[in-house]
Amino acid sequence: MSYVRVEKPRPHVSLITLDRPERMNAMSFELVGPLYEAIEAVARDNDTRVCVLTGSGRGFCSGLDLEDHGVPPGIDGLPMSRIATRAMAFMSDVVPALREMPQPVIAAINGPAYGGGMCLACGADIRLAAESASFCQAGITNGLTATELGVSFLLPRLVGASRAFEILLSGREVDAREAERIGLVSRVLPDEDLLEAALSLATQISGYSAHGVAMTKQVLWANLETGSLRAAIDLESRNQLLVRLTTQNLEEAIRARKEGRKPVYED
Repeated sequence: MSYVRVEKPRPHVSLITLDRPERMNAMSFELVGPLYEAIEAVARDNDTRVCVLTGSGRGFCSGLDLEDHGVPPGIDGLPMSRIATRAMAFMSDVVPALREMPQPVIAAINGPAYGGGMCLACGADIRLAAESASFCQAGITNGLTATELGVSFLLPRLVGASRAFEILLSGREVDAREAERIGLVSRVLPDEDLLEAALSLATQISGYSAHGVAMTKQVLWANLETGSLRAAIDLESRNQLLVRLTTQNLEEAIRARKEGRKPVYED
């Protein structure tokens, strides 16, 4: 039995669903392993232009399963010190895996996103939240740290350092409306409308040039780590020229506008 489902509910759109509702989609090795496989399969699918990530049941992801998280793969013969570091890397690297997908990832946050679940949401490119969604970095309330899976890098860039420090150090819950107000999510929707809204946004994005969208995602992420405005502009200019000079997309956009139709980009 796999705890992750992959479907294609609309043309050019893949839906990855964390499917362990009885444990609020908690992150065990038995769930994260199939999640890597799903991410890799969707990333390789040249027909998929946008990916939606969500959870089944009442929650998005409640973080690490504290009762039964299982054991990481490939640890035979290793001492405990190496098992621990391998286990941590196995969990942590799922966020960079989302970043490295060529397709934009829309997180449809359908309920609590705690601990690693909040990190997964932060690792997506776009976040839409249901009214029932909430966010919390619970590690600090469990005697650990609130910093894991890249959240200390991502959250300050999403909501600002002051808010991020307060949320992470206090371990408090952020509800959907506050998340929208501080910029953690783009929109809050009624629970019953969330998935449809995420799929509609995915369909809209999939109508653009797949090459242009992938290059836009690449530059947006790269420039989160860029140290100067000039370096950011240089990267933007290189990628804009690359798409302009290697496709007929702009010409097609102009023709379509004159003919009153939607453009068909062949990249």
